[in-house]
Amino acid sequence: MTTGRDDEFIALFAQEAEQRLADLTTHLLALEQAGNDPELVSSIFREAHTLKGGAAVVGLDSFSHVAHAMEDLLEQLRSGERMATPALIDGVLAAVDGLQAMLPLAIEGGDYSAQAADLVRVLRALVATSDEAAAPQDADETGTPEVEDVPGDGEGQAAATVRHVSVDLEAVRVPLSRLDELIRLVGESAAAHLRVGRMISQRLETDPSTIDEVRELSRLLNELQERAMRARMVPVVTITDMLQRAVRDVARTTGKDVRWEVRGEDTELDRGVLQQLGDPLLHLVRNAVDHGIEPAEERRAAGKPVQATVRFHAMQLGSEVILTVTDDGRGIDVERVRAEASRGGGDTSSLTDEEAAYLVFRSGVSTADFVSEISGRGVGLDVVRANVEAARGRVEIRTEAGIGTEFRIVVPITLAVLPCLLVEAGGQTHAIPMHSIVLAQNEGVEARSEGRPVVWVGTQAVPLASLSATLGLAVDEDGPVIVVAGLTRQHAFRVRTLVGQRDVVVKGLSALLPRLDVIAGASVEPDGSIVLVLDVAGLIDRARLAQAGRAVAVVTEDGTAPTGRVPQRAKVLVVDDALTVRELQRSILERGGYDVVTASDGLEAMAVLAEGPVDLVLTDVEMPRMDGFALTVAIRAHPARGNVPVLILTSRANEEDRQRGLEAGADGYIVKSAFNEAALLSAVERLLGR
Repeated sequence: MTTGRDDEFIALFAQEAEQRLADLTTHLLALEQAGNDPELVSSIFREAHTLKGGAAVVGLDSFSHVAHAMEDLLEQLRSGERMATPALIDGVLAAVDGLQAMLPLAIEGGDYSAQAADLVRVLRALVATSDEAAAPQDADETGTPEVEDVPGDGEGQAAATVRHVSVDLEAVRVPLSRLDELIRLVGESAAAHLRVGRMISQRLETDPSTIDEVRELSRLLNELQERAMRARMVPVVTITDMLQRAVRDVARTTGKDVRWEVRGEDTELDRGVLQQLGDPLLHLVRNAVDHGIEPAEERRAAGKPVQATVRFHAMQLGSEVILTVTDDGRGIDVERVRAEASRGGGDTSSLTDEEAAYLVFRSGVSTADFVSEISGRGVGLDVVRANVEAARGRVEIRTEAGIGTEFRIVVPITLAVLPCLLVEAGGQTHAIPMHSIVLAQNEGVEARSEGRPVVWVGTQAVPLASLSATLGLAVDEDGPVIVVAGLTRQHAFRVRTLVGQRDVVVKGLSALLPRLDVIAGASVEPDGSIVLVLDVAGLIDRARLAQAGRAVAVVTEDGTAPTGRVPQRAKVLVVDDALTVRELQRSILERGGYDVVTASDGLEAMAVLAEGPVDLVLTDVEMPRMDGFALTVAIRAHPARGNVPVLILTSRANEEDRQRGLEAGADGYIVKSAFNEAALLSAVERLLGR
């Protein structure tokens, strides 16, 4: 065994371990679906065995101990002593998560022995639950497992290390910043090439396309740009394991039987775009299981299979990639969404059912009956909207009551180079991303609807505005019309001329500049001039504001606008026997704009309530004299306080305690391990209807 640290080999091991741990997660999720498939079990065992041996070779003993304990448990599967039950899969997945968390510490030389010991104890306990479980083998008196050869061709440890090196040399890890710089330089080269062509045309009065060398240079630059862009591409399968794990965990937590399906996993997308979509897709699949899928009894009564389906589908269409998350659940309750949105002060009466469905993207809107760490805080789908807009994409919803819901995310393949339509307005050239263009026509026929200018797209009347007026430029348009689509709305703009379509190398604006809601970035033209790339969502917002004659800064695309009312400060009672926790919660809530009073237990809280009304009670469970459950029951039993929202925030994470909270009358139950400032404020806002 290695007696000291060899950072080079540890780094090599870490690279391989990352992939092996990812493969373990994939195989374990597949095993849960397939049962005790011998090939899968053997693959999982080999991965754990190789991790154990590799960690021991490079001197990561604690890491090796965990892998060894995991290997003992998997041996019971391989020998047929036990089945791949969800509880067993839970334990092995927890060990994989623990190893992933320990890997950075192992690389840096940090101390993670305590975490490793905890994981070993959990795995040993799982091994002991089998009557025929064998005692751990290959251990000396100190409990340190002996080093074993990596399975395969039977070579020893040194050969195994050499194999690590040879495999890793096939791929080189390059920081994304270097790829971005490469793409920037490719774009600059293309712009310089256009300037050279322009110079040839002006000085030599010769068409550059007739010169063989110029044509060859153009071909090579185009190929270089394409290859550089593909260097950033990754298949969407790189995130599907994370999504499947989320579906599985939420299904286990909620007691639902859900099948996961993936199609089009080989579809490729810019790595940066895919990273931005990770959280939105995670929220969507969790939302599908928690909100969309009905409990087994409800599905039986509706004549549906007890096992529900959540499907993820990816496909490329031109310069865009379409990602869909579909469930066969109950569908979105549009009327309930309207009611929740109206509680926040917005007027939803003029919205169609299709438009009202998009209100789920508003912050604070949730149809959950019960606030938990999974859902009900009204922030998940707001994150989806924000992140998709940041990726210059759009979200579409298709829902049918009793049938299911589909969320469709449409994004450009890459953000570094965007296909754009160039238009002239107000004496300037602007670029509009092609994925937002619905229609561009030279003959824009203007009509009137409810006294406002519109153009007709099929049977839909789309509001019409002047692009230059919307941008605050001199109005000079009397030309073509373009129709663009944002998250939930379409809008038409009249421009001076359509310049043409071109791939645009997009650059971000300086951080020293104030954020402009209608500007997504900029590009440099061959002549050195700057072309602004417009942000369609911000453009639609500004146009609708101008047409409504309001001078507020922000209006959401769902049609609701701030009412101008100043909300009263709500009063929150925080109940917890730990002074540190009380003061932390007080600080968070006061920063959120709430008045806060505190109590150290349930009896003191009842005394505070007797002194005057509060708008919400935030309570712990385990407290002296009167616990949180008893306090909730007492509040519900009081005629004047029965409607006060109660939010339980506790370290008790089991389902029995959650059910007790629900039966006591609590409106929300959040486990402290899932606690953070944003989650707390969002839950409070949700329960107060703000």
